Amino acid sequence: MQGKPIMAKATAVWLVDNTTLSFKQIADFTGMHELEIQGIADGEVAQGVKGFDPITNNQLTQEEIDKAEKDPLHKLKLKFNAAAVGEEKRRGPRYTPLSKRQDRPNSILWLVKFHPELSDGQISKLVGTTKPTIQSIRERTHWNIANMQPIDPVALGLCKQSELDAAVQKAAAEKAKRGEAMTDDERRKLLSTEQSLGMEAEPRIPTAIEGLETFSLSGDDEDTLVSDDVPDADSFFNLPKGGDEDEDED
Repeated sequence: MQGKPIMAKATAVWLVDNTTLSFKQIADFTGMHELEIQGIADGEVAQGVKGFDPITNNQLTQEEIDKAEKDPLHKLKLKFNAAAVGEEKRRGPRYTPLSKRQDRPNSILWLVKFHPELSDGQISKLVGTTKPTIQSIRERTHWNIANMQPIDPVALGLCKQSELDAAVQKAAAEKAKRGEAMTDDERRKLLSTEQSLGMEAEPRIPTAIEGLETFSLSGDDEDTLVSDDVPDADSFFNLPKGGDEDEDED
């Protein structure tokens, strides 16, 4: 796919005013509609727009224009620029809709809490934020940290589950390269969404009663708690009978 010239509308104005190219040729070159080019020629479109010379601005050669003027089927091609070879548009931060920006700190808190292995750069790409914001949430110095609740960014629509899974797996691979051991929780996080949904839920024993799972209170145990040899109340007081009467007589 051929690139388009910069300042396409102004370039189209110049080509309409200074060449005999067809409307279709100009439209194909600038990426505009043929009716827009006709509107420029009629003075109904791009009024007040100053023409932008594609020859002096190194986008077209005069030879290319001459060739296109002679052949109505010839399509204009941008002038080759060796300095632009290999240059790609740098991808900027992910765009977040205004309606969801207020929930973005909550999603960052969720990622920091449940996926601490993710780097600030990975979190920034996932939800479209800045590293200072992530750092303030990590250190709990964010101005609204007291009112924030961790919310899954996938549920908020800030990123896809596949993107989150890929980031987590990449972070785990880098951690493994550094020779750091993974915990069981981290291994479970590496499962894909399909795998995790297909697994049976394992009941977990609350921490407060761990170690007591083998304890049972059977009928025999209950019998051992009640003994026939329990003494009565009087046996706890070893007082001689009639002792008080002898003391009164003395």
